[in-house]
Amino acid sequence: MLNSQDLQFFVVIAASRSLAAAARTMNVTPPSVSQRLKTIEQKLGVSLVERTARAISLTSEGQLLAERGRLLLTHLAAISEDISTNKLTVSGHLRLVAPLGLGTKHIGPIIGEFQQLYPLTEIELILSDAPKWSVHQSPDLLLYIGALQDSSLKRVVLAQNQRLLLASPSYLATAPALVKPADLAQHRCIVLRENDEDASMWRFTETATRTPHSVRVEPHLASNVGQVTKDWCLAGRGLMLRSGWDVNKELAQGQLLPLLPDYSLAAADIVALLSADSDHRAKKVTIFLDFLKEKLRQRLA
Repeated sequence: MLNSQDLQFFVVIAASRSLAAAARTMNVTPPSVSQRLKTIEQKLGVSLVERTARAISLTSEGQLLAERGRLLLTHLAAISEDISTNKLTVSGHLRLVAPLGLGTKHIGPIIGEFQQLYPLTEIELILSDAPKWSVHQSPDLLLYIGALQDSSLKRVVLAQNQRLLLASPSYLATAPALVKPADLAQHRCIVLRENDEDASMWRFTETATRTPHSVRVEPHLASNVGQVTKDWCLAGRGLMLRSGWDVNKELAQGQLLPLLPDYSLAAADIVALLSADSDHRAKKVTIFLDFLKEKLRQRLA
């Protein structure tokens, strides 16, 4: 029969690219990892991992054990916290994945404040232009902006967010007329490639009639980093789509202007994604979520 230590060990294996990487994470030797994995497989009578010279992959049994093991360990942690005599203590490791722009501008500073308030926590923030939830990257929280690809995850809205079509006054001074989405064919378009979305397909809804309008734009400039595309737009190099949270200051100062007022873009709320069994999440995750939501509200106001 497996014990909690076996489950913790295999969860690390499942999150690693190789047995050597798992050994480094656990600060043990690769042979000891191989031997312990073999012992667990013998206990269960199945193969859990396919081994190659450079990498590992989970068998279907291994994927099941990793998923159920993480769930059981989460339940155990929650039980331990529920019966703790010191309910004010928040400790342990938190692993977060967030979009590059949001993470740099807001999530990083908020994490710093949280860790100062709860010094017994250890927090790891991973930033990506295409944040994903996977077997090898199973965080406590994944922050996301835009349409969700995986509906099996629990979705907690942290802040409402609207995407806008924007340009600088210097660009608009010499640009062609822009009255309807089809007019974008005559404009220089700047594209942000993130979240594996179809970045050059811009979808609008006419406010009065709720009629959808989709336009395939030809990118004159494109990047996977939001700050780069915003700098191009501010410099008058073209127009762009951007989340409202990222351009509040530029809008207030008149450096960027919203376009096509009779049309709207789909909402792209800032959400936290958790495993489906979020009712049993650890106290540290619940407290951090509440803290994050309040701090984002303050920063985006």
